[in-house]
Amino acid sequence: MSPFVLDLFRRFASLLYPETCCVCTGTLFRGENHFCTHCRAGLPKTDFNRFRENQLSRIFWGKIPVETGTSLFYYQKGGKVQKLIRAFKYRGNIALGRSLGYMLGKSMQGRDLYRGIELILPVPLHPEKERRRGFNQSAVIGHGISEALLIPCRNNLLVRREATATQTRKSRYKRWENVSLVFDTPDAGALQHKNILLVDDVVTTGSTLEACGNVLFQAGVSKLWVATLAITI
Repeated sequence: MSPFVLDLFRRFASLLYPETCCVCTGTLFRGENHFCTHCRAGLPKTDFNRFRENQLSRIFWGKIPVETGTSLFYYQKGGKVQKLIRAFKYRGNIALGRSLGYMLGKSMQGRDLYRGIELILPVPLHPEKERRRGFNQSAVIGHGISEALLIPCRNNLLVRREATATQTRKSRYKRWENVSLVFDTPDAGALQHKNILLVDDVVTTGSTLEACGNVLFQAGVSKLWVATLAITI
């Protein structure tokens, strides 16, 4: 099928089944993907990508030696970012998640703060939970970042051996206790002396990222960065 005919088909399909914004549910116009221009402009972006010390990197002070951290958005209950992440994480809009990961990667592109990253690792889900959901949201984000930065993303070098209870409504200590012994590196040799970007969807206390970081340093990782789509406020 020629590009011209394919474009006509897409236009006709959009008349019958118009795409809607994941945030406001309004109809998307041509050239808009996943969310409308108005909602995109109103997303609460951080500027963490510009500063080594920021709200995310300070979470890990005195815990694990993170080079720096970045989050693309601020997350607030009932806000636009929550709607985006729900559409991606719980309604299976994987294309949206990959697009958001690409945006996160682009925000890091060309900045000296992230120079030297060799490998992207997503925070893993327990295999049973990933089977039920159908995907690991952190891996989707990681592959979007990979596409932007041209750095490989590996899903099998950091694994979750045990299922844990949901982190919602847990205190910081309870969150740490919940995940402190559940991660593992099945091929530690592949991580020795590597500079790693660890990726998750939303960070609150950083307990999960801290637990993963501890395991990675035990495996011989040299340097660690963290990146998330959002950070709670």
